[in-house]
Amino acid sequence: MTALTAAASPAAAGWRGTTTLQPGRLAFTGAAGSTGAHAHAAVQILLVSSGEVELSDTHRTRRTVRAAIIPTLASHALHAGPDATATMIYLDPASTAARHLTTQLDGGSRDHVDGWIAAARAALPPAALTEHAVDASALLCDGWAVPETRRHPVLQAAVDLVPQLLPGPVRLTELAATVRLSASRLGHLFTTELGLPFPAYLRWARLRHAAELAQHGASLTHAAHGAGFTDSSHLTRVCREMFGLAPSHLLHAIRPHAAGAA
Repeated sequence: MTALTAAASPAAAGWRGTTTLQPGRLAFTGAAGSTGAHAHAAVQILLVSSGEVELSDTHRTRRTVRAAIIPTLASHALHAGPDATATMIYLDPASTAARHLTTQLDGGSRDHVDGWIAAARAALPPAALTEHAVDASALLCDGWAVPETRRHPVLQAAVDLVPQLLPGPVRLTELAATVRLSASRLGHLFTTELGLPFPAYLRWARLRHAAELAQHGASLTHAAHGAGFTDSSHLTRVCREMFGLAPSHLLHAIRPHAAGAA
């Protein structure tokens, strides 16, 4: 696990904390700010440890939250008070934990903030829901057991291949041919089993790879090219769509990876 410390820039007031990257998940813990409306390809766990944070959904419903599970492609915005601190964990939609949490949301609650709150109460361990919980990220990332869920083996093979194909173009037709499945069938598996179409999953994979490059000291431009975005403007557009913030806010002042970091 590698810790990345991100300092808030003036344009991203309020955001200051530590980000950790692990296989299948990205987690932020620290002072929270606000975002514009966005919809990410990850399954998000939001845990508020102090202060006040409100979530709003696409129906303009706005709730003060202590914990929430936000599924893939659910449009939402974050509104944080001046002293708010939180943990935000973004789970790869192909991960066991993400698939387990998604089962807590029925079709009618996927785009409603009340459904996200109810899912957190039903699925998360009680210790993580306690105000001022200590190291909630470690609790959920390292010590939280979830039931194993079976995934189509060909879909898993395709998911495993995607990081190996970056930064180059990754086409569904070529990926499907590699795993010996029709493109239409593979695309259907991404939608039905992961909850999002292949292009959205690919954008998430590229964003994650850009963060990995930034942890090793790459500039925004080099991280964008290294992850397969056409340029830094393309990375900025996708990052705003998925996180509600520009990558310069998320990657600003990230401490470069040091040899031996754990």
